[in-house]
Amino acid sequence: MDANANAVSILQSLIRCPSVTPHEGGALDYLQNLLAAAGFRCWRLPFSEAGTPDVDNLFAMIGDGAPHLCFAGHTDVVPPGDEAAWTYPPFGGEIHDGAVWGRGAADMKGGVACFLAAALGFLRKGELKRGAISFLITGDEEGPAVNGTKKVLEWMTANGHRPDHCLLGEPSNAHEIGEAIKIGRRGSFCATLTVHGVQGHVAYPEFFANPLTGLIAALAALKAEPVDAGSEHFAPSNFEVTSIDTGNPAVNVVPARAVAKLNIRFNDLQTRETMTAWMRERIAPALGPGLRYDLEPTNFADNFYTEPGPWVTMLVDAVRQQTGRTPELSTHGGASDGRFIKDFMPVVEFGLCNATIHKVDERAPLEDLRRVTAIYRRFLERYFTQAPGA
Repeated sequence: MDANANAVSILQSLIRCPSVTPHEGGALDYLQNLLAAAGFRCWRLPFSEAGTPDVDNLFAMIGDGAPHLCFAGHTDVVPPGDEAAWTYPPFGGEIHDGAVWGRGAADMKGGVACFLAAALGFLRKGELKRGAISFLITGDEEGPAVNGTKKVLEWMTANGHRPDHCLLGEPSNAHEIGEAIKIGRRGSFCATLTVHGVQGHVAYPEFFANPLTGLIAALAALKAEPVDAGSEHFAPSNFEVTSIDTGNPAVNVVPARAVAKLNIRFNDLQTRETMTAWMRERIAPALGPGLRYDLEPTNFADNFYTEPGPWVTMLVDAVRQQTGRTPELSTHGGASDGRFIKDFMPVVEFGLCNATIHKVDERAPLEDLRRVTAIYRRFLERYFTQAPGA
């Protein structure tokens, strides 16, 4: 079976496992059986924490010593939504119009299938003369990200399995394979802004203080100017309002409070403290008399940046050889598990295209699967002959 057919068949099998976060859905069982048959040592790593769902994870390794390359990814997927809206069943893994269709095809069961196919082909040729290849597969990337990658990394380190480098197979290209390698990602900071006023009848403004008026003014102040102008490696941080609600069913009553949910995608100029201070400096003066507010941070995902070096150049060369393109070294996009991995080893991201991720009719073109598999394979060849320790 050639590398393309292998990646395709692996992807089809993974899509047919309904592994909607946090359910394993059989995806990790399938990968463990495949890897164990190829000689990998496998560990299933379920983790728990109060207030979050239990999550199963998989770590697998073959070889020993340096250099140690880890492929990281996730088999959990977002829900398919209205299944009747899909052209083909979201968990069917069917091939139509030159693509594999299904939830997770691009994000990121396709990436897992490609690096598994590349590694198995590499091993079949007997090319792992020294060092180790490992797979860190979580079931918690699309969920709270509490019982997944971070805890697996801690377990790996405690058990002497700390890799030298990590290639995360998230979809990294917008339209064509070879456009970009992600050497960083902005972080994500979420908060809830609640403005408190005085409820009353709309006909008697002298007796109420409308929290919506203050909330709208505060949000306008937050949007009036950028958070920052960007840094050497990152685009400007951007502030967005994602929800406004009062819970008020009446049209003739001013509510007692109004709530907005906020998000900042931030760069390396910002911290949780600087962003909180930036918001507070703008909210308080905008509210007006009779109003007060609460600002509650609800979620924080750190940014990461990996300084390019020889191993990144190997990946750039592999992409160029297979696509004819020189990929941009990018930090564009949302948060990923790279934010955890960077605390343990250098990490970059390269995978499929992200045009259909999380959408109805998510799919991965067969040619893209072939190219990404070939890029991973070429990268493995170069890494294990040129990386330190090889």
